[in-house]
Parts: sequence; C-alpha cells; structure tokens
Amino acid sequence: MASARTRRPAAPAPADPTAATATGTQPAAWACALLALAVLLAYLPALHSGFIWDDDGHVTRADLQSFAGLFRIWFEVGATQQYYPLLHSAFWLEHLLWGAAPLGYHLANIALHATAACLFARVLLRLAVPGAWFAAVLFALHPVCVESVAWISEQKNTLSAIFYLLGVLAYLDFDHDRRRSSYAWAGLWFVGALLTKTVTATLPAALLVVLWWKRGRLDLRRDVGPLLPWFLCGAAAGLFTAHVERTLIGAQGADFALSFTARLLLAGRNFWFYLGKLVWPADLIFIYPRWSIHVSAPELWFSLLAALALLAALVWSSRRTRAPLAAALLFGGTLFPALGFVNVYPFLFSYVADHFQYLASLGVFALLAAALWSITTRWPATARRTLLAALPACLGVLTWRQCATYRDATTLYQTTIARNPDAWLAYQNLAVIYANEGRPADALPLVETVLRLHPDYPLAENSLGDDLARLGRFSEALPHLQRAVQLEPRYFQAFNNLGSVLLQLDRAADAVPAFESALRLQPAFPEAENNLGQALTRLDRAAQAIPHFQRALHLRPDFADAELNWGIAIMLTSGFAPARAHFERAVSLAPDNPQLAGTYARALLQAGQLADAAVQLETVVRLLPDNAEAHLDLARVLHRLGRTAEANYQFQTAARLSPALLPPAP
Repeated sequence: MASARTRRPAAPAPADPTAATATGTQPAAWACALLALAVLLAYLPALHSGFIWDDDGHVTRADLQSFAGLFRIWFEVGATQQYYPLLHSAFWLEHLLWGAAPLGYHLANIALHATAACLFARVLLRLAVPGAWFAAVLFALHPVCVESVAWISEQKNTLSAIFYLLGVLAYLDFDHDRRRSSYAWAGLWFVGALLTKTVTATLPAALLVVLWWKRGRLDLRRDVGPLLPWFLCGAAAGLFTAHVERTLIGAQGADFALSFTARLLLAGRNFWFYLGKLVWPADLIFIYPRWSIHVSAPELWFSLLAALALLAALVWSSRRTRAPLAAALLFGGTLFPALGFVNVYPFLFSYVADHFQYLASLGVFALLAAALWSITTRWPATARRTLLAALPACLGVLTWRQCATYRDATTLYQTTIARNPDAWLAYQNLAVIYANEGRPADALPLVETVLRLHPDYPLAENSLGDDLARLGRFSEALPHLQRAVQLEPRYFQAFNNLGSVLLQLDRAADAVPAFESALRLQPAFPEAENNLGQALTRLDRAAQAIPHFQRALHLRPDFADAELNWGIAIMLTSGFAPARAHFERAVSLAPDNPQLAGTYARALLQAGQLADAAVQLETVVRLLPDNAEAHLDLARVLHRLGRTAEANYQFQTAARLSPALLPPAP
C-alpha cells in the first residue's frame, strides 16, 4: 500500500502506467484479459486434475441435484458438508452445466481466481496504490494460492474473494458519495461473501483499516457507525460456523483442547509461518507437520514476542507512514480465524494450510508491490522491467510445478507423505483409495501406520476393520470396528461395517442393532437399509425386510444388490413368480456382476427353470472364465438339459482349471 502521512498531505504516488490505463474501459479490459491468460497458463496442469479428498462432499450429491435439493441446500443445515449455501448453489449450477466432469470445475475455479485478481487490481487503483496491477499479478501467480485454485473444494475461497472485493469497491463508493444504493450494494456483496465462506466476516474490520490508512483517523459516526450492522452480521455468521464446525464436523475434543496461553503462542508461530510462505514460497505441502504446542518451548515465545515487537515497530513508524501497519493489520486480522483462537477441523492434523491465507495475503501483496514499484522507479528502465517481469515469471513457474501435486488424489497423498512422513491423514486417505481400488492388502500397512502416529483414531480403526473384512479376515476385523464405534458413537459408516462383519460371522441377530444405529444416525443411507433387510431375511423375517429394500431403492434407484435382495425376500414370502421381475431388473442394472447372475441362477434352479438358469450361468462363466466352480455349475445344468457335448466341455474346463474339484473316476 502507498505511504500516507498524518501531519501533511501525502506526496503524489509514483507514476504507475497500469493505473493510467485503468481510467479507460478498453485498456482495463485488455489488462484483465492478459492477467487471465497468465493465470490459465500457470494453472494448465490443474486442468488435467481429478477430484481429491473432500471434493465429493462439495460437488453436488445425487439427492441434492433437483430443485428440491437446491431448497435443502439453503434451508437444511447438514444437507451439505458446511453451511455455505451460496457456494453450494454455485456447485449445484455447475453440476447442471457439466455434471461430474472435473475439467469444468477446474476451469471455473481458475476463472474465479483470475477474476478475483482483476478485482484486487481495481481496488488498489481506486485507492491509488502504486503498482496496483503488479500486486494483482503477484497474487494471481503466487504458488501459495495453488491449494485454493487446484483443489475444487476451495472454490469457497475464490468465489468468496470476488464477493469480498466487490463489497470493498461498493463500500468505497459509499464512502465517497454516501448514497444509500452504494451502501445497499456493499451490504449485499458482504452477505454473499458470508454465505460463501465465513472468514469474510473480517471485511468490516478491514474496511476500517483502509479508511484509517487513507485519512489517518477514524470518525465514529462517519466511519464506524455504518459498519456496526456488518460487525453484528459477521459475528453471528462466525458463531454459527464455529457451532457447525464443532457439532457437525467434529472440531472438538482432546485434540483441540489448548489453553489461552497455548493459543497465543500458536498464533505467533502461525503468523510467521504464513508470512514466510508468502515471501519465500518453498516446500509447500498439502498437509504440513502438526507442531507440538508446549508453553515452555522458548522458540514459541520468541515467535510471539517477535510478532509483538514487529507490531510495536509498525505502530511507532506509523507516525511517518501508515502503509506497513495497515498491511500488517489486514494480514493478521484476516488470518485471525486461522491463527489458533478458533477451532477449525483441519487443526486435527495441522495448524496451518496454504488455503487459510488466500484472502489474507492481499494486504502483503499490496505492500510488497507498492514498495518494489516505488523503489525501482529510480532504477534504469531495463533493470526495472527485468525485475518486474522476472518475479511474476518465477512465481508462475513455481505455480505450474505445484499444480502437478494435485493431478490426482494418489499423487497428492504420496507427495505429501514424501515431504511429511508424519502426515497420518495422508496415509489414511491413501489407504481408502487403495481399498476402493480393490487393494486392501496394500491399504493395511498404511492404516497401521495411521494408528501408530495417531492412536485411537476412529476412521483408521474403521478402515482397518473394513480392509480385514475385504480380505475375508472377519474375526480380526470385528474388534477394530467395535473400537471405531466406541471411539465415535456417531460414526454411522462404522456401524454399517460392523453389522456387515457380524453378518459374515453368522451373527445376524447382533447385526440388526448395528444397522439400526447406522440408520438412526444417517436416515438416508441406502447401503444400511439393504444390509438391515438382509439381516432380517436371515432371521426368517423376510416380510419385515421388504420395506428396507424398498427404501434403499428409493434412495438409490440403481442399487442392484437391493433389487436382488428384494426379489429373494419376495420369493421367500410369496414364491418365485412375483419375485422374478426383481431378479431380472437386478441383473439388468449390473450386467457385469457375476455374483448377481449366480444368485439369480440358483433361484431359477430352485424354481425348476433350468434353461433360464443355464443362461445366467453362462454369464457367470463369461465374466469369470478362470473360475472352475462356475464351469462345473454350468456343466451340471447343461447335463440335466441333455446338452451333453456342451456339458462335457464345461466338465473338462473345470477339471483343467482345478483337478481337485471333480471326484476321481470310478
């Protein structure tokens, strides 16, 4: 930010050619177009990225994709991962436009970031800050912003920044003309920002800092009075978000229990960390090491005292120039929610994250750009142009390289583990990926590492139990799933997995209350509905099971397993004929599932439908050509149908694949 003096008018700002171009509409449009092109080039690798971590919690779920879902986004707390209805309305619209294709979301986030950078330049030009467009370029291309731009979930940052900056521009209009319409527009943009991300609640305080920087004092009636409703609105939004973080997301418990002294020390450490990453953006990591905060640690006290000393020095120097103190207040004030005084869920695994300072970095970029722009005015033209071009170019290259980390979730977590071997969350998330890819054996050592680094973590206990179950080691899986629900009684997925393991251990009576607990905690849970129906069927309560299969299919119409199990329950209560349509629909929903075809074949055999059973068994053989038992089952049915030559071929194939499967010849 430019210098301002208290006792006499500020000296004219150094000439800024970019500021001159902003006075005309067309040159400003060209500047924005060039900046957008630079952002696109720097973030090109991100366009090839997929979804990572909690992106599936932000990209609109199937049950929210209708207009009724849009209503729930606005009026049902808990319908989305966080209550940011304007953000999730944007995701809802994006899903309407391009569905679940990651490319569309990445393009949107890059466009939003470029727009925010242009608005940042507009604000600085309005404030007559030297090097306004240079500051915007630093913000646009700085690699610390990659986490906010390449991570789809962080569209909350890029979108809220646009509302935030539009609010600044509108309020500056109001400060100039005192028109109610300007104030109304400013308030509207502020509310939009709050409904996108609550960190923007710091906007009224930031505006007071800017007004103080401009005039050297604040008038209670003119400056503070109009912003009082904003402070109240921001405080209400902040308290509500803190409540949601604590009760719905889980930002509470022993991991968040810090004394006030510890939080002060953490704030000092965090302040210097974030400032250091802006000045020297080296060793950026998706999950940084989680520091141990001990009140007796001298380095923590040094960080806090150094921050206080810097503040004191800036206050003292503000008699000559207010810009450094204003930038520091903007930086620290906007960072305040992430400094450690408020519990946020990511503190569970790290006290810092690059995306926390996306908005806060603006004040530092403004100060650095103004300082470099002013200092270099005395340099030879060639040297000045070289520096002012080389710095953004270097940042753009670093951003390009950092984007590669976000290529896919596996790359992200592998890179994180390589740079931070104690990042237990990265091990956990990578283990989930391996399990979903059908590699539970590879996932096991990762989950064991999680429990070594972070004992009694319910998600890891659940993952370990699930991986063991996938490997058929049900007795070993059981205690881990029991431990998961003991550690987190609201963990509905763990209750469902616990019930599934109990079913595999032929303990259907014990499985029923586990599935009922899962559904009590999460009523819209089709898998648990289906599993509860299976447990009731095994307990000879098929009639009671049918409504659960119906509910599962209502929640998930393409749920082939639920359709099949519905058919089994009807067959047990009313015979095969009324059940057949359900079997047919199940195999049509999952034509490449050999288990479904095999189950349907057994039902057909039980009903005496040999020819139709042979068709289903042929499907099983086609899908499992190396399964000797499948060939043997088909051979027996073909033999009963009198298709001797085909039966002999299937018998021979079964014998070749598994000689021990067939009885020896007499």
